[in-house]
Amino acid sequence: MENVEFTNEEKAIIVRKIQMYFTEELRQEIGRFDAEFLLDFFSGEVGSYFYNRGLYDAQTLLASKLEDIQDALYQLEQPTDFKK
Repeated sequence: MENVEFTNEEKAIIVRKIQMYFTEELRQEIGRFDAEFLLDFFSGEVGSYFYNRGLYDAQTLLASKLEDIQDALYQLEQPTDFKK
């Protein structure tokens, strides 16, 4: 897996959210540089866990949709003398 890269605009939004969290929840000020450092740290250390969870969720959704398609195809099947 390649590292997930954010655009400068995306990274700026995430950094602002980190700064807001520190201000509102922890009542501490954190600068842009420190917030970017924290983002990079969490991305590197725990980002793969979130990425993999997203993949697992996507696989579960896809399997469910494929099952729905199989059911729909089965309903279209015409009766014959052939045995499965």
